Amino acid sequence: MSGAELVATIQADAVDELPSQVMARTRPIASGARRAFEGFRSLGPSDLVHGLDIDLPLRCSAPTVVTVHDLSVFDVPWAFSNRRAAGERWLVRRSLRRADRIVAVSAFTASRVQALFGREAVVTHLAPAPSFGPATAAAIAEVRARYRLPDRFVLQVGTIEPRKDVGALAQACVEADVPLVLAGGAGSGGQRVPASALHLGYVEHADLNALYGAATVVAYISSYEGFGLPPIEAMACGAAVVATSVGALPDVASDGALLVRHGDAAALRTAIAELWRDEARRDDVSERGLARARALTWEATAATTRTVYQSLGVAA
Repeated sequence: MSGAELVATIQADAVDELPSQVMARTRPIASGARRAFEGFRSLGPSDLVHGLDIDLPLRCSAPTVVTVHDLSVFDVPWAFSNRRAAGERWLVRRSLRRADRIVAVSAFTASRVQALFGREAVVTHLAPAPSFGPATAAAIAEVRARYRLPDRFVLQVGTIEPRKDVGALAQACVEADVPLVLAGGAGSGGQRVPASALHLGYVEHADLNALYGAATVVAYISSYEGFGLPPIEAMACGAAVVATSVGALPDVASDGALLVRHGDAAALRTAIAELWRDEARRDDVSERGLARARALTWEATAATTRTVYQSLGVAA
């Protein structure tokens, strides 16, 4: 926003993530009900308030915009504890009722906003960070050695939680006789790490490029996605990606990934085996993935967001 003072109200541990031109207003590190309470606090005088993850303060005289990443607490409530699902549904209803404008990260999520709340949402896709790109051979070798990775393997990156069907992926890899590596912390849903998989746990952001580059195939097997950023990041790194055709993924990944129907174990096994065996096929999927990932840019997202602000009479 040209000439505007940008202020981000964020938790204290995220200050280093902000661009230098954005002023930080810190809040305590919190989760659950405490985090929700912090989101209700007044932000002080402002010309516009944009809740980037649905939150809006209780009192706000400025025009308001909220970004909706998904409506999973309505669409797949079984993936959450009853208390969390009920609390987040209340927060979402409140924000979508009060917001002057709504932004959704995908056409799928915008359609769910319309279906459940009768409101229009402007679609502004997410995009891979500029740091994501094909890794060097040296970086791949270093990460391979440090994590003691197999020579060839299937990789899935993401929190291990009920919406991520790691059990089905593990079974497909066992049947295809290929090693599976999982990177990501365990969520709160009690999802178990399959015994057949090598679990790396949480992986530093700086290692992801090389980890994607080391993998023979990258999988993203999920039952619901409001956008699906990890497979897009993998595509930006040149990985050959297999993903489930759920939620926003068919639109977001387009032809940049090999998509299979969720729950179709035979199709998943066949897709993994195909990419595992056929280097030319992997190269083709990789090239299409790179092209698709490059088509998603934060510049385009910013331009669309600017038009949303201007529609509220805010100079941007």
